[in-house]
Amino acid sequence: MKAVSTPYNAAHHRFAVFTACATFCLLIAGALVTSNDAGLSVPDWPTSYGSFYKLPPWTGGIIYEHSHRMFAEFIGTLTIAIAIWTWFSDKRKWMKGLGIAALGTIIAQGILGGLTVLYFLPPLVSSAHAAVGQTFFCIACCIALFTGRNWVEDAQPIANDTARPRLLNLALLSIFVLYAQLLFGAMFRHHGMSWLPHVVNAPLVAIVLTWTAVTALTRYGNVQAIRRPAVAILFLLVIQLCLGFLAFLTRVEWGRDAAQPELPMVASTVAHVTTGALLLAAAYILTMQVWRLVPAPATETVPSKNHEVVAA
Repeated sequence: MKAVSTPYNAAHHRFAVFTACATFCLLIAGALVTSNDAGLSVPDWPTSYGSFYKLPPWTGGIIYEHSHRMFAEFIGTLTIAIAIWTWFSDKRKWMKGLGIAALGTIIAQGILGGLTVLYFLPPLVSSAHAAVGQTFFCIACCIALFTGRNWVEDAQPIANDTARPRLLNLALLSIFVLYAQLLFGAMFRHHGMSWLPHVVNAPLVAIVLTWTAVTALTRYGNVQAIRRPAVAILFLLVIQLCLGFLAFLTRVEWGRDAAQPELPMVASTVAHVTTGALLLAAAYILTMQVWRLVPAPATETVPSKNHEVVAA
């Protein structure tokens, strides 16, 4: 059965790119809330100090928390727009579904954010809020990828991935270990777990990501769509390891007795969180490109005793 294609829509693609970039800014705003211990600066939800539209006192942690809420509402509006736009302009059924999934994810993210306030920052809910937020960022990046000219107009696989381990499996493993690291880090920041699991898991993440990226470059380094996210993963990984060490020093060693979060602690933590989000998005993009361009063969063939080729 022939796959359904859709014409390239430059305006739709640019809007998707803008939504992804704006979502990254929202992640920064959210990280600033947590890093400045401002999660309960606005003590009610869905209102802010009893109002849906009035600006609360613009002081202290309220600046971070209410700004985060306002930016989240803006992203919600963008998501509604792109879901509707995708539904009516994109012929691919799976893209229509992805637009609806993005809308459902941002709604879930908003509810989780409200629950963190109503239940006074429970670590599990707050960590889920962080994980869903980064998942939405990855969905937004994928929508931007799928609406791009290269994806829409050049969708032919270049080869079958017959080597072992398969690159697609490695890419999926990279996403898995990154999510584990994301949850460990979120639980630590929200005081639900010690720093030990996050630090111990970091070498495993580094090994898996390096293995995946090097394998991608070794096998398909001449394919730009695969080379770019693989190089991005290696580049971001080095930065993330350095930022992780700096965040550990500022939060656990130097700032453990600080009455309020200090600037080095805030800056290093926010940079660490947002770089982690970029790493996860790069792993998503690499996975999608590998799935599109170098799929696993539908069947494998092995010689029979009579030297006939049969399906394995």
